[in-house]
Amino acid sequence: MNLTQLRSLVAIADAGSFTAAATSVGVTQSGMSQALAALEESLGVKLLARQRHGVELTAFGEQALDHARAALAHLEAIRKEAAEATGEEAGSVRIAAFPSIFATVLPPLLRRFRALYPGIELVALETDDREVEAWLKAGSIDIGVVLNPSPDSGAVPIGQDAWVAVLPSGHRLGRRGALSFASLAGEPFVLATGGCHVNARTLAEAAGLSLADVRMEVRDWTSAIALVREAVGVSLVPESTLPDNRKGLRTARVDPSLCRRFGLMASPARKRSRAVNLLIELARR
Repeated sequence: MNLTQLRSLVAIADAGSFTAAATSVGVTQSGMSQALAALEESLGVKLLARQRHGVELTAFGEQALDHARAALAHLEAIRKEAAEATGEEAGSVRIAAFPSIFATVLPPLLRRFRALYPGIELVALETDDREVEAWLKAGSIDIGVVLNPSPDSGAVPIGQDAWVAVLPSGHRLGRRGALSFASLAGEPFVLATGGCHVNARTLAEAAGLSLADVRMEVRDWTSAIALVREAVGVSLVPESTLPDNRKGLRTARVDPSLCRRFGLMASPARKRSRAVNLLIELARR
């Protein structure tokens, strides 16, 4: 019996599925499944019952869960008191963001934070931008990265990203230095969302336009760019998602320019811990 197994048991009880539980703990789904199977084998009793729509704890699993929660709480108390005795910062921060943020903006900030405060655990959760806002409101996370925060939201700006047009290299519009959104929207289009509700379609609607001919719709920016390279259509993507190798592609500015902004926001439903304040202050700097 080890710490990972106990954490996995608590996570599966809270999340109700291996996928969500693995994300919350920061391990792969197969890794979590193996940890729980090993725990059951060491105890000689079943802890989980796999149902049609998820996983439930057995009666003994519920009993074991209480002990697991208590054990983890005691271990955290020991770690916290030890950190206080040595003057080291401790605690944990649950932070959520949408996929492209974890690929671009957040890694440098989180690396600096880990270097400064190695005793503080960071639990990173990836989801879409609307769920980040819902989790912040519910207090399910400590901090979230929100998209296009309002000036009075209290979010700390951590970056922005211009939207750029991407076209096959031989496209007739590729010879222009800048394109109007209207000219782009009228072309065969590859639509990518990047796990965000703000994308080419919603931007077009906000400008009073519509994407007349969507040939493909994908979630991942990389997939959209690959389809553009194959001349399936044109697309509109954040500049930070452009590949280093742009063979077969042309890019162009959108006129008037468009950008998306990112802000780091603490949950208003949770008391801000010392660890949360340290991360926010680092983001401000």
